[in-house]
Amino acid sequence: MRAHVVRLLPILALFSALSAAEPREQLRTLVERFDRLDRDADGKLSAAETGNASWFGRLDRDGDGYITREELQTLMNWLERGRGAPEGDSTRASANESVGTALPPPLESPREGPRVLKPGDVGVGRRVADLVFKDLEKRAGRLSEFAGSKALVIAFTGTGCPLARKYTPTLARLEREYGPRGVAFLFINPTAADPVTDIRAMIAEHGLSGRYVHDVEGVFARALGAKTSTEMFVIDAARTVVFRGAVDDQHGLGYSLETPRRKFLADALEMILADRMPLIAATEAPGCVLEGERSTAAAVASGPLTYHGRISRLLQANCVECHRPGGVGPFSLLTYDDVVSRAGMIRRQVSRGAMPPWFAAPGPAGEPSHWRNDRSLSAEDKADLLAWLEGDRLLGDPADAPLPRVFSDGWLIGRPDAVVELPRSVAVKADGVMPYQTLRVETTFAEDKWVKAYELQPTAREVVHHIIVRVHPKGARLARGEGESERDGFFAAYVPGNSHAVFPPGFAKKLPAGATVTFQMHYTPNGKATSDRTRLGLVFASEPPRHVIEVAGIANPRLRIPAGAGNHPETAAITLPFDATILGFMPHMHLRGKAARYETVLPDGSRRLLLDVPRYDFNWQLPYEFAQPPTLPRGSRLIYTAWYDNSAVNPANPDPSREVRWGPQTYDEMMLGYVEYYVPFKSPEPKGAAGQ
Repeated sequence: MRAHVVRLLPILALFSALSAAEPREQLRTLVERFDRLDRDADGKLSAAETGNASWFGRLDRDGDGYITREELQTLMNWLERGRGAPEGDSTRASANESVGTALPPPLESPREGPRVLKPGDVGVGRRVADLVFKDLEKRAGRLSEFAGSKALVIAFTGTGCPLARKYTPTLARLEREYGPRGVAFLFINPTAADPVTDIRAMIAEHGLSGRYVHDVEGVFARALGAKTSTEMFVIDAARTVVFRGAVDDQHGLGYSLETPRRKFLADALEMILADRMPLIAATEAPGCVLEGERSTAAAVASGPLTYHGRISRLLQANCVECHRPGGVGPFSLLTYDDVVSRAGMIRRQVSRGAMPPWFAAPGPAGEPSHWRNDRSLSAEDKADLLAWLEGDRLLGDPADAPLPRVFSDGWLIGRPDAVVELPRSVAVKADGVMPYQTLRVETTFAEDKWVKAYELQPTAREVVHHIIVRVHPKGARLARGEGESERDGFFAAYVPGNSHAVFPPGFAKKLPAGATVTFQMHYTPNGKATSDRTRLGLVFASEPPRHVIEVAGIANPRLRIPAGAGNHPETAAITLPFDATILGFMPHMHLRGKAARYETVLPDGSRRLLLDVPRYDFNWQLPYEFAQPPTLPRGSRLIYTAWYDNSAVNPANPDPSREVRWGPQTYDEMMLGYVEYYVPFKSPEPKGAAGQ
């Protein structure tokens, strides 16, 4: 035992020095310790020099049998971000990557447009206090007076800020369009220096009809945590923030467009009026920065933490889409009694980060999430939920409750132009495991169709784990070598909590004329025999898009996972034959899947980490969608690495004693990294035009 401790001392001293020192001191101490351990002065450490082979495996980032200064620098970067040492080989990375982050931000540009934000981080879903005000005509008011409206837009504006002035005509148009549909507008000018005469002239020029507040004391800005003079807040009749961000992307810092490409506020209002959650619920709003330190979260009515005032909204935003009657969650969380009866389970799953399901490694502290669909709880939401669960679980005043969420049995994408249905109902047994079911449907479209929205609707959601839909051109041979069809990517996908996609204007996926559609269905019996006949709803664009969305698969069908291997890596790569903008990723493995990573090596040789999933969970086939999609140049290599646990320690492992190869069933494995991207649409040349 004593000898074992002695062998541990060099490496333990290294970790102790790293954790105790300040970041700049860490580097100095790191170099000193490195040189002291490097007994043969070859610039790298062997396992014998570190004195402990167990810890050596965690430090040897590239698995070459040595530790370099660069690998230790990578470790230090982890420590600086407060993440602790990377655990196990499942977090291995090359020494020159930026561990745990997405693409490093480019050099700061003088131009700034709205960036998509994670809603929970900026107060979306919180209840706003019943703020009182006096408008420009000295009439008193309060927010609760707008409870009869379907939504209230609290629009920050002004006369002295150039961007605020540019957006005033747009706000006037939106007020005229949505006012008759039940949307009220409250204009807030937070700039004390704006002359009242200028404000009145602007109101008259553009015909603003909503109440206008010259908030010289900054009450609204402080309460809402407003950042700029162009920020929009939309609250519902229960004063819950349902959208926060920019009007659109037409104007920003250092640029203006002829027309907007993305209409954030209008799109959000359309969704809200249809009793649906906005697809993009939060963005930055470039404008004149408001003075003073502001909270990023909307104000909550003062008083104790209660179910009606805070917790019910948090659950609505993050949980009840699955945890409701008819949802895929194992129990409902729609009511106070539901939540209290499951308090222990909720506390455990939230504390350990298993719920809500999100497995991408977090980025650097203080940066917005790199992912548009980031499902993780914000630090403040998590703290409030756990505090309430561990406290007195106060119910609060029912008058403070949010509006109930509406889960329609109809189509979330609106009425489809076409529906593709499974050719027959699939019987799902009560228990056990069901093999994948693959069903094919021949379409009869006489011409190519451009799909701008799709939705997958299982008729028995409670037993559908996930669905992969692929499209095969007419006449294509479907039966090919192992892994080949997976490289074709997918057309549509369904996972719990993510059943549909609506593409931005000018974007679409192609459905070729006469195509064959295949549905790969994964059913999970839940104790009651049932049947399912999933259908796929499609909304078509009226004209070809500017950009075509494609999905590619990076696969290694020759994978071979040794029996008993607890941390086996497999790698595959593709080289981009053209410039491509990456929309997102979806790693796919089976029950032995442990971790996944996407990287790119650019033509200049630099290597960047795109996505790190240190805890892969087969139960959640999640897509990871970039908030700011990066464009990779032609010649870039996309590298996908997956790690597998085929040991007896893995409780889901069907058989740790067998070597595992590629196969379609869950007791087999796959090594498949989907990549969704878009490229410009190219019109086909007319027949006979070639060579002219």
